[in-house]
Formats: sequence, structure tokens, C-alpha cells
Amino acid sequence: MFVWMSGLIAFIVSWATIPYIRRLAFRWNFVDQPNQRKVHKSPLPLLGGVSMFAAFVLAATWVTVLHGSLPDVYFGILMGACLLFGIGLVDDYYKSRAKDFSPWPRLLMQIAAAALVALFGGTVRGFSSPFGTHGFVQFPHFVSVAVTIVWIVGVINVFNFLDGLDGLAAGIACISAVTLMFIALVKGDTNSAIWAAAVAGAALGFLRHNFYPARIIMGDAGSTLLGFLLAAIAVIGAFKSATVISIFVPILALGVPIFDAVRVVIRRAMAGKPVYKPDKTHGHHRLLNAGFSQVQAVTFMYLLSACCSLASMIIVLLQR
Repeated sequence: MFVWMSGLIAFIVSWATIPYIRRLAFRWNFVDQPNQRKVHKSPLPLLGGVSMFAAFVLAATWVTVLHGSLPDVYFGILMGACLLFGIGLVDDYYKSRAKDFSPWPRLLMQIAAAALVALFGGTVRGFSSPFGTHGFVQFPHFVSVAVTIVWIVGVINVFNFLDGLDGLAAGIACISAVTLMFIALVKGDTNSAIWAAAVAGAALGFLRHNFYPARIIMGDAGSTLLGFLLAAIAVIGAFKSATVISIFVPILALGVPIFDAVRVVIRRAMAGKPVYKPDKTHGHHRLLNAGFSQVQAVTFMYLLSACCSLASMIIVLLQR
């Protein structure tokens, strides 16, 4: 009941606030300007991340308190989300003025946000043998923190890379969040399930206004927020104390953005280009170049994400 309540509250808040946020974005000229890399041809409001942030914080906080009490790690997630949301808004402001914001402040804030999750107890602590013969292998603390930070910063950026077509990032975030919710429920981790449901509800409410033709986009404040929340929930729920085999569970749950980003980064590095520099080599761009419409390309990516998520769920059930 608490899990579904969290998702429903987040959906309602996100869906209902978007029209007001959209009007504010136009009033303040907080819009994304078209360029040769982007698929939209007219300015679009950039503040969709505001609704998702508000929806997640309200739903996750309220329902977690109703369920029991707020665990320490939630404060790490909340503070990290605030950091990323703030720096994301600065980046979006630069975009609205057709300027580029330096990637280094963003990277520093991403590392700080990930470190906050680790500081409050959300770390990958180790793994156990899939055969049950060698017991649990505990990581040294510095290794746990380093692995956690690398994982969270990586997922933040792969979701930022993914936000290239109407409805793509929000839809895949929703699929991934539902998968993490299922994994958390199977593992008996109700708090992680509540938070994952809040992410799913917030993304789905936003998707109602963001699917093609989009009336608003999430901006960096939204895409980095979604990546951070999903990565942190995976660490706390699916990734913590994983067996060697089930390490693939969160990777598959977030499979489409991760695999696409790895391919693009390798391709950029081999070409001698900065790996953080945006281009049109992502999977969704290649689908458009192959003749897919935006709706067809996004739907195809949804299906790929659903397949990865299904594989993740099967692994969890086999490990029970």
C-alpha cells in the first residue's frame, strides 16, 4: 500500500504542476534554444525537472514517514538530489541563453552528491559467492566508497546523454524505476521500493507532457536528478551485498542508457574527441538516421529497456 501510494502521489504532483511550470518557463524565458544537434525546431520550456524534483521529495518523504521513519541514507539522497538539481538549473539557465556551461562544476557536484550517499551509509559493501562456499567478501571502506561514487556519477551521466528525444529519458527512467521497485520488494526493502515508486510516478507524470510532440523538456536539472536517484536506489536496494551473478541486476535494470553511453564514450575516445562533448552518435540518433520516426525510435528504445529489465527481474527470482 505504501509503495503504490508513493507512486500515485508523485504522479499526481508531477502531472498537475507541469502546466504551471511551463507558463513560468516561458515568462522567464527559461527555454531551450534549437541548434543543429537537437531535434526540436522551436524553443521548449526547460523546467520540467522542477516538477519531478517536487514530486519525488513530497511523495518519498511523506510516505516513508507514514511507513516508519526516515533512515539516515535518505538524507544523503535528499541532499545529493538538491545539489544536482541546483547545478542542473544553472546549466539549464546557460542553455536558455544559448551558452555552454563548463562541465567541471557539474562533475564536482556529481561527485559530491554521490559522496553524500556513501557518507550516510549507502555503499556497495561487497559481494558473496554465488555457490555459497566462500562466504561474504567485504570491501575495504575506501573501496566501497570509490565504487559507489563511480557507479552513481556514471549513471548520472548516462541519463544525461540519453535525454535526446521527446519522452525517451522519462520513459526509460520509469521502466528502470519500476524494475528497481520490484527488486526491492523481492528483497523485502520497503523503503527502497517507496523511493523507486516515487521516481516512477514523477517520471510518468512528466512523460504525459513530454512525449512527442513535447510541450516541455526536463533539462539537465531533470535528467541528472533521475540518473542520481536511480543509481542511489540501486546501490541501497539491488546492488548492496550482491552475489557475483546478481551484480548484473542493477546494470540490466538501467541497461539501455548504460550500454549506449559506453558505446558512445568509446567511439568518441577512439576518434580523439572529448567524451563529454554532445554529438549525434547515440542509439536514438542512429535510429532516426535509419528512417525511424521519433515515436518509433523511442518505442524501440522502450522495448529494449523492458527486455533488459525483464532479464534483471529473472536473475533476482532465480537467486531467491
